[in-house]
Amino acid sequence: MEEHEKWMHWCLNLAQQALQQGDFPVGAVVVQKGKLIGQGVEAGQLKKDITCHAEMEAIRDARQTINTADLQNCILYSTHEPCIMCSYVIRHHKISRVVVGTTVPEVGGSSSAYPLLSAPDISIWVAPPHLVTGVLAEACQALSQAYKQKFKK
Repeated sequence: MEEHEKWMHWCLNLAQQALQQGDFPVGAVVVQKGKLIGQGVEAGQLKKDITCHAEMEAIRDARQTINTADLQNCILYSTHEPCIMCSYVIRHHKISRVVVGTTVPEVGGSSSAYPLLSAPDISIWVAPPHLVTGVLAEACQALSQAYKQKFKK
């Protein structure tokens, strides 16, 4: 759990950057064998591109770093549960473990009505990633509340 908290603190710092630039506070990293290979800051508002979720940005960065689409030996950390779109990308790139701070039941890839991240019966993909939730959950939720107070008046 100590390793998970280390990387989640990194994600929280990235999420703080997102909040400062006016985006929802999500930060994500991709780790391979204990080494950071990709990181992402939520940037949909900043870049005016809804696909610029922190998880997508981290996966893009990781792919460039190791020059392959196969991320099966990697762990993705995110302050918030990846959405359905990001879950598709996680499954496509065979990421074996996903660690999140807090779930997002409305659109989350595992906790919503469309559990693409955890669905075991999608034959074109390998087994779903192992999912760990609740790592530094209070800190992740506090950033969400800060966003709502700042931008949803």
